[in-house]
Amino acid sequence: MPTRTRKDLETSLKKGEIRPFYYLYGSESFLRDEATRAIADAALQETLLREFNDSSFNLFSDDVRDAIAAAEQLPMMSQRRVVRLRNFARLREADEELLLAYLDRPVETTVMIFVGDDIDKRKKFGKKLMAGAAYEFASLSPKDLPAWIKAHLKTLNTEIDSEAGRRLVEVVASDLLTLTNELNKLAAAALPAGRITLELVDQLVGRSREHMNWDLTDGIVSRNGRVALKVLRDFLDDGYEPLLLIGVIAGTFRRLALAKELFDRGAQPREIFSAVRVPNWKQQDYLSMLRRTDGAKLRDALARIAETDLAIKTSKATPRMQVEMLVCELLI
Repeated sequence: MPTRTRKDLETSLKKGEIRPFYYLYGSESFLRDEATRAIADAALQETLLREFNDSSFNLFSDDVRDAIAAAEQLPMMSQRRVVRLRNFARLREADEELLLAYLDRPVETTVMIFVGDDIDKRKKFGKKLMAGAAYEFASLSPKDLPAWIKAHLKTLNTEIDSEAGRRLVEVVASDLLTLTNELNKLAAAALPAGRITLELVDQLVGRSREHMNWDLTDGIVSRNGRVALKVLRDFLDDGYEPLLLIGVIAGTFRRLALAKELFDRGAQPREIFSAVRVPNWKQQDYLSMLRRTDGAKLRDALARIAETDLAIKTSKATPRMQVEMLVCELLI
């Protein structure tokens, strides 16, 4: 079966098609999250008591049985209920069997949405998800980014000069969450004219975003604690939200894991940098970083990043302390 993409999902939702379960996967978490919201909005359209019919479970910390129990409940004053599940790629076999049993006979009034980077497609659970409404959300290629930038800015009643758009892509070279935050900041700064210029990008984005996307992550991967902690402190002191920093770190580590897999398979640099956007002037340094990076440690780092993201969203502990602890642990 050919890979289905976000455009296929958009077409399906416009037709009013709602499936009993979805699997949204791929490296571009921003697009996955957008698609999750779109499915939930379509499923819960005209629902007055949405908060009683929309549940989320993180299977790093939540019990699979609780998620299934939520899915088996009848909706409250609504035609449907939505159950979202994240971090299910490393479930115990017994938990996978419980989910498989549910997916074999899903509740008609429930829409269950599985959201993750990837899953072992050789196992029964992975095959089941892929055989259903599975949609891939890969990183946008460099040639697709300008159109995406213009479409996003259109929603903000803002335009961008061609040179400014090229510079933005060059210096950000990151996931769409980071790019969206930069675009929102630039759109606000462009008022009242509503046009983003090259000068504005250089003033507000160039140095700081390049600094964040490279120095912070490179400091962590190279175990240079002095650099990593200084960069982190600079950005926290400048008012950057800890969750944004977690997103930047997570996105960069996900791309690093993908590049590492390609590198270990003997892929040529052109193939690696087609899958993972890196500015031309940093590509040799990036290849050097891949040589000294351990794939198993990358996977452990991604799991730890996900745990910190959840902790910040659910704990009363200081978010700044959580992200500082994460960086310290990744340096060990």
